[in-house]
Amino acid sequence: MRDDGGQAIFFYSRHPITAEIILSKLRASRGNLDGLRPEDLYPHDQDHYGGLEANDLLAAATGIGEGARVADFCAGLGGPARYLASRYGALVTGVELTPARVRGANELTRLVGLHEQVQIVEGNVMAAPIPDKSVDVVISQEALLHIPDRRRAMAEAFRILKRGGRLAFTDWIAPAPLAKDDADLLWEGQAVQALESPKSYRDLLTDIGFRVRSSDDLTAQWAVLLKARLAMYQKLRIEAEACCATAILYSVVPRLGEASPQLFFLRPAPQSS
Repeated sequence: MRDDGGQAIFFYSRHPITAEIILSKLRASRGNLDGLRPEDLYPHDQDHYGGLEANDLLAAATGIGEGARVADFCAGLGGPARYLASRYGALVTGVELTPARVRGANELTRLVGLHEQVQIVEGNVMAAPIPDKSVDVVISQEALLHIPDRRRAMAEAFRILKRGGRLAFTDWIAPAPLAKDDADLLWEGQAVQALESPKSYRDLLTDIGFRVRSSDDLTAQWAVLLKARLAMYQKLRIEAEACCATAILYSVVPRLGEASPQLFFLRPAPQSS
């Protein structure tokens, strides 16, 4: 555990995907922002591996449907939250630590007319600003790696879930501890805390009271995505600097493939007792 989130805020405050850049691209392609629809944002606001297909997998795993109350931990710019609201009729509260991304997420949500279904609130998932037993589903995508104390975050997910609720998330996994140089590189470049192992995640979730229904190793799929993501971010950094007339810092991790953190998908459900 390295800090309480300051490094993650620093990282995401300088991320090359922002609401400002998304809206700049839409103005350039459409001429204006009149009549903006949720699907107009999808090419720009799904800042997670797997895009819309990954959202659909989470929805299928957790049974998200019309009126389902969903919490998105580390919601970012709210892309998945808006998709689940528009596509499935869910009511989504996203918890996001970085103030600039909270503001950007809510602006994008308002522009596409989903502000009554989606709210992104500023907060820390280790003390989620959501009432007890108030949501049907908790999701998260490639974000828990930034959390200093995942046990606290998962305990918060358990607290806010209704009886029989479901938790589904993707995260980076290290089957063995990373070398110090690799761990330091991930921390300095992307605010990555010490990674869980498959066993430590299962033990953590079980100790809290979840029953782990299934887990999928996505290493092979994500290896392909990471190569494409590196090229995308290199291009986005240039666009961001041009758009905002200021250098937006974004550090990629060139040795991520060599460090080879295993990538895992967990679909737990709370104990019935």
